[in-house]
This record gives sequence, structure tokens and C-alpha cells, in this order.
Amino acid sequence: MAKRLECFFDCSSPWTYLAFEGVLPIAERHDVEIDWRPILVGGVFNAVNPSVYENRERPVPAKARYYAKDLADWARAAGLGIGQPSVFPVNSVKVMRGALLAERQGLLVPYARRVFEAYWRDLEDISEDAVITSLLEDVGMDTQQFFAWVASPEAKQLLRDNTDELIRRGGFGSPTFFVDGDDMYFGNDRLPLVERALQRTAHQ
Repeated sequence: MAKRLECFFDCSSPWTYLAFEGVLPIAERHDVEIDWRPILVGGVFNAVNPSVYENRERPVPAKARYYAKDLADWARAAGLGIGQPSVFPVNSVKVMRGALLAERQGLLVPYARRVFEAYWRDLEDISEDAVITSLLEDVGMDTQQFFAWVASPEAKQLLRDNTDELIRRGGFGSPTFFVDGDDMYFGNDRLPLVERALQRTAHQ
């Protein structure tokens, strides 16, 4: 069986930032291309995981404190700057539609990395056109083409299709990985298991 690794992701999640950077060397080690699948994670939450909103409204104090420590520990281990954006959750619909265009242009990885950096490291509001314009310049994408694309029916439908597909396949958040089609793994901390799955499929 040929190895296949899919990653359904939304840049509005700090754990997805960690997983994004963490999965790249794994894919390289196993000589597998990542099939990047941009989604709108809010659509997933609305459909199948509303408990996320309930937890935000009524957080458990002890759990919230540990969550902050855990994220800081992971960020430190990965060498990434992850702060606390003043706008959270953020409307990521434009940048995630834009990820579809970046993928078509062979720029998905540098584009997504710059979006992650802008939001989680630089604490900028990635829903704002001025912030998006700046990161597009950094990546080398055409601004006019980008904003025309994200407003197009095709971009809207493709992002919706990816989101719906993740739900249909049993996903409930970001990041979600699939190895060879139906072997699902959720979360940054499951990357060691993703790598083991790739090792298994390599010997089948």
C-alpha cells in the first residue's frame, strides 16, 4: 500500500501550529508528501463538537492553568513563539481560503507558516486585510489575486467541502491526520503515533 498522509488544519489553533512544524520532518524522514487540507475549524465545532464553546464559557480554573503551562512547554520544546493573541478566537476564513490558493501555487508551507507566525508569534489579527496583505508580500503572493480568490464561490465551496469531509470521516477538530485514508490521529501530541503508522505502512 502506498503511503498517504493527510492533514486537515486551521491556522487559528496553537496546537495546529505545533503540529504543522512537527509533521514536516516526519514526512521528510518517511519520504511522504503531505496532502494539506485547509478547513474552517469553527464549522467543525458547530457541527459535531460544541463542547469547545461550553468549555470556553465555563472553564475549569485548574485545567485552564495547566492548559497554559502545557502549551508553553510544547512551544518551548519546539522552539516556537506562541503568545496570547488579543483577538481569540479569530475569524480565519480568509486566510484558510487563501491556503487553498497557496497550495495551488506550491506555496502552502511558507504561506501557512507565515500565517501561524503572524497570529501566534506576532499576535496580529489575521482576519484584517492589512495584516493579510503584509504576510502575502512576505510569501510572494499577489494581493489582488488573493483577495479576488477568497471572495470567489469556488474558494468558499472548496473550504466548505474540506470541512464537511473531515466531519464525515469522523474528525472533530484541528489538526487531524489520516494515514492511508482511514487511520485517524487528532492533535499535536499524536505525531509519534502518526510516525509509527507511517513506519507500519512502509512494510506492508
